[in-house]
Formats: sequence, structure tokens, C-alpha cells
Amino acid sequence: MSQAVRVARWLGIGLLLLGYPVLAHYTLMNVENGKLGAVVAVAPVFVIGLIYAWKSSPQWVGLSLFVLAGGAGAASWTLLEHHFGVLYWMLDAGMQCVLFMTFGRTLFGERKPLCTHFAEVAHGVITPQHAQYARQVTWAWAVFFGLMATVSTLLFFLAPLTVWSVFANFLTLPLIALMFIVEFGVRRRVLPAGGSSRILDSLRVWKDQRKPGHRTQPAE
Repeated sequence: MSQAVRVARWLGIGLLLLGYPVLAHYTLMNVENGKLGAVVAVAPVFVIGLIYAWKSSPQWVGLSLFVLAGGAGAASWTLLEHHFGVLYWMLDAGMQCVLFMTFGRTLFGERKPLCTHFAEVAHGVITPQHAQYARQVTWAWAVFFGLMATVSTLLFFLAPLTVWSVFANFLTLPLIALMFIVEFGVRRRVLPAGGSSRILDSLRVWKDQRKPGHRTQPAE
């Protein structure tokens, strides 16, 4: 991938992350424009569903289910226009719940805590102290996303729609970024310098491992 394409891709992602929340907030503050609100609310579901359907195996099954789901959405479009705010909430709280379960399910049974996996990807063999810290961080992220889903749900049903929209559209990403910053600061204090890499480095190594043809070298 050329540098220009890479820059354009990241600019597009940045504009999407900034533009979509603003548009979503606008539609929630102008609920009388149900058509626009329904389109904006459905757009992420449509894109994510299409991606999963295209990558499914066998592909025809995924695409068939996607078409059926699209037909059901079209049939209930009038209902969506009148209640598109509920879909916004389902997307926000649902994503937080998915992340909560992604971290939380690795903390039980014989599973390896997710942050322990990231640490091993970045460092290979890690110390018992590092492993214990990584487990605690996995708990912290699970609790964080569980609280985010809970707050989103309480605000949606109990607070004015404006309050929920500000929280969901403008505070979610900054709060996640703040969580990263706080965790990084704690990690720098708790772990030796050798065990304190940036989380983005860990994710980058993990992403590289998933590329076709890449083989992890066993640690000696």
C-alpha cells in the first residue's frame, strides 16, 4: 500500500469518526426528520452486515441472510423512522456490551486474559508480575465497558435525549482514550521499563501476526 493511499485511508477514518457523531447528534436533535435519522442510524448496521456477509463462508449463505435482513428492515422502515433513536442506543450499548464480553470472557475458565495475550505478543515471555498486571488490566477494561453500557442505557431511558446523545456521540471516544492514558500511566509506575510498551505497539504486532504467511517464532 502506497503512502498516499495509507494517508487517505486514515484521513477518511478520521473524518468518519468525527463526522458521523455530529450527524447522528443532529438527527437526534431534529427527530421530526425521521427519514434522515433512520438512514444515518441504519448505515453502520448495513456496512457491518455487508462486510460480514461478504467474508462469510459459504459466502452465499451470508449474503442471503443479509438480503433477508435488508428486506425485513425495508418492511419495517416506517417504524424505524419513528423510533430511530432506539437503534442508535442499541448500536452504542451493543458495541459496549460486545467489548465487555470480549474482555470479560477471557477471565474465566482456562482462557488467557486478553491483555495477557497482547503483552505476550509484544514481549514474548512475560514475568509473573507482568502477567498478574495484565490480568488486572483485562478486568479493568471489562468493568469499564460494562459501566459504559450501563450508563448509556440509563441515560437513554431516564435522561433527556440531548444528554444521552452528548454522552454517546461526543464522550465515548474521549473516555476510551482517557482510559488508555490512565492505564499507560499506571503501567509505567507498576511495571519495569522492559514491560511497559505502548498498547498500539502490541496491537500492531498482533495485527502483523494475522497477516497471511506470517509465522511466530517460538520463544527460546
